[in-house]
Amino acid sequence: MPDKKKWPGFEPTDLLLPKDCDMNKWSVVACDQYTSQPEYWERVDAYIGEVPSARKMILAEAFLRDGKSFRRGETIHKNMEDYLSNDVFTCYPDALIYTERWLNNGSLRRGLVGAVDLEEYDYNGSAETLIRATEGTVLSRIPPRMMVRREAALELSHVMMLIDDPQRQLVEHLTSETDQMKQLYDFDLMEKGGHITGWLLTEEQKDEVREMLWAMTDRARFEALYDADLHDALMLYAVGDGNHSLATAKAVYQERKETVEDFDPETDPSRYAMVELMNLHDDSLQFEAIHRVCFDIEPEKLLRTLLDYYPGTHYGEGEGHTFRFVWEKGEGVITIPNPASQLPVASLQGFIDYYLALDEGMNGYVDYVHGEDITRELGTQPGNIGFLLDPMPKEKLFSGVVHDGALPRKTFSMGEANDKRFYLEARKIK
Repeated sequence: MPDKKKWPGFEPTDLLLPKDCDMNKWSVVACDQYTSQPEYWERVDAYIGEVPSARKMILAEAFLRDGKSFRRGETIHKNMEDYLSNDVFTCYPDALIYTERWLNNGSLRRGLVGAVDLEEYDYNGSAETLIRATEGTVLSRIPPRMMVRREAALELSHVMMLIDDPQRQLVEHLTSETDQMKQLYDFDLMEKGGHITGWLLTEEQKDEVREMLWAMTDRARFEALYDADLHDALMLYAVGDGNHSLATAKAVYQERKETVEDFDPETDPSRYAMVELMNLHDDSLQFEAIHRVCFDIEPEKLLRTLLDYYPGTHYGEGEGHTFRFVWEKGEGVITIPNPASQLPVASLQGFIDYYLALDEGMNGYVDYVHGEDITRELGTQPGNIGFLLDPMPKEKLFSGVVHDGALPRKTFSMGEANDKRFYLEARKIK
């Protein structure tokens, strides 16, 4: 029998919050947003100026291709050390923070900030752990992130972890209990990020949350929710956003276990990673499609190759997987009949990976874009092509991962770019 005085995979942790800071300038959106719009980050940098900010402790992926990642990483590490030595933070030990974020569209999103046990997580697509990735991991994306985390004194997190709670009990019950909590922050987020408020849970409230989590590990509940059987390993959490960041945390933890003399997993802080836990059934969580834009290719050649890649593929609407595409000369529709994959995104991604590995695609690359407008803007530039996808129903997420493993990478997005989690809290990882 499990020790229910412990936590099943998600638990409180020591959290750091800035004090005497302009919180609007402190908190910035996830590093993997606006990757094809460096002007966004340049605008944010100009707005922040010289004051302390989470921006100065993250590596925005819009600049990964400029050859300066190592130098940026060194600056990030120095900024973390400076913030710690200059007493920028207040520490809240063994904390869970309940958040309410009013998004720019007017909807309310609730969450719990804590930490997950990386011993209970595996980013392998066929994992059978309590915490699972929802998308295929691109291994080439991990080393640049490891470079930052490996020497970092702190972690900041944009990971949004999901729990499947159709009765809306775990997080939502805290809405009526904020009068018992200490308010920690309450401010507007920059760049149409909305407004966020955070409260510190009491000891009694943390006990309630732990008991609810254990109740959700009930085997009969699991089998009923997902039409699972005894051969299906129990799953409680799904990574909704930040798959590669959590994979990086796991990779660094594994590296430390293998290389650090006298490593003790019971006390080493790298065993845990900070996340915000949210309910899949929160009304504000809308699954948006992540579109594809191929850059620096010959669009006509790419389309001809796609027609040949899957037998029977043709222009126009039809039965099977259908995509809209946009390029310099206009837009159209292409259909793949009798697809082998369950999801259209799998068919498209499989072809894009194939094409970019060919000689004719060797100078090209693909980016994953949030929002139809920016996909059209980028896709219609010379030498580019954009593919527009439809969103997947969020109710299929957990059962899909239980039965089929991780979905193709960048299958869905939880909201538009400005709805992503903003960096706010920090946590020591050394």
